[in-house]
Amino acid sequence: MKKYDYLIVGAGLFGATFAYEAKKRGKSCLVIDKRDHIGGNIYCESVEGINVHKYGAHIFHTSSKEIWEYVNTFAEFNNYINAPVAIYKDELYNLPFNMNTFSKMWGIKTPSEARTIIDAQIKELNITEPKNLEEQALSLVGTDVYEKLIKGYTEKQWQRDCRDLPSFIIKRLPLRFTYDNNYFNDRYQGIPIGGYNQIIEKMLDGVDVWLSTDFFELENREELAQKIVFTGQIDRYFDYKLGILEYRSVRFENEVLDCENYQGNAVVNYTEREVPYTRVIEHKHFEFGKQPKTVISREYSSEWKMGDEPYYPVNNDRNNSLYEEYKALADNTPNVIFGGRLGQYKYYDMDKVIISALDTVKKEFNE
Repeated sequence: MKKYDYLIVGAGLFGATFAYEAKKRGKSCLVIDKRDHIGGNIYCESVEGINVHKYGAHIFHTSSKEIWEYVNTFAEFNNYINAPVAIYKDELYNLPFNMNTFSKMWGIKTPSEARTIIDAQIKELNITEPKNLEEQALSLVGTDVYEKLIKGYTEKQWQRDCRDLPSFIIKRLPLRFTYDNNYFNDRYQGIPIGGYNQIIEKMLDGVDVWLSTDFFELENREELAQKIVFTGQIDRYFDYKLGILEYRSVRFENEVLDCENYQGNAVVNYTEREVPYTRVIEHKHFEFGKQPKTVISREYSSEWKMGDEPYYPVNNDRNNSLYEEYKALADNTPNVIFGGRLGQYKYYDMDKVIISALDTVKKEFNE
């Protein structure tokens, strides 16, 4: 049996970046993934000629020119700008909270008018030490923005009343006193023309890949390579012996609609708690599609349980402390490198995944 330099567990962005860089340095890699496709959560599925973001909307954005130029060697990006809207009952608002939002909400025009209303609402509440998420949010944005755009959406995300959630979940809520609907502050932003799959395909070109292969069911996994790069759940690697790390999960309902344009925007949030889904994604708008049909995904936030797809780490004190214990085990496990969102128990944007992978490569090859 061929012995590789690296067995890379997970064909997502971290694993693929590591494999690409290791191959450039003359190393042999085997990439395995328990799914039947490469790409991890950025995988796109073609439906009616539309690149459907199978595991949720992914919009590439970064402030790093170096990372922007790096990803552009694998794909050409369009000029998509993320400008979501929110629907509360029969009212529609722009996100993030900006002058378009405030003008619609209060019928005002100037930043000073908006500041006056928000400051007056915050002062009237007189919250000095927020005891929960509700009080924290109210102390940052006042009553109207909280009630219409934060409360219901947050309670759907966590499936708990905001008064039962800790205040640290919302550290800040940016208020923009400009008429700017661009959700991100990053200098570079876009969607790869033709979807994300091409990026991973080019990264893994010439690399051996085994799909539908579960690392934990490989009897000879220790003999396959000199080293392992593990991007799965770090607690799973250690057989949960210190306890189970918690996640939030997401469920998607996809629907093909016999119309060209369903909602006029890629991302529409539904902020009422009574609407069961958190948002609707219309995938064709990420690439300015003109196909005769359209595909939408309704997103439902859910509690994570064993066997579900883990999406968002719950980085509270209990879980962070447990992760540090697992990290100590990982640091003392020879010839195994832990990386990515699950391996490092950290929510990563795509650019940060690549940065982390490249930093790992530099450390591994003493560069």
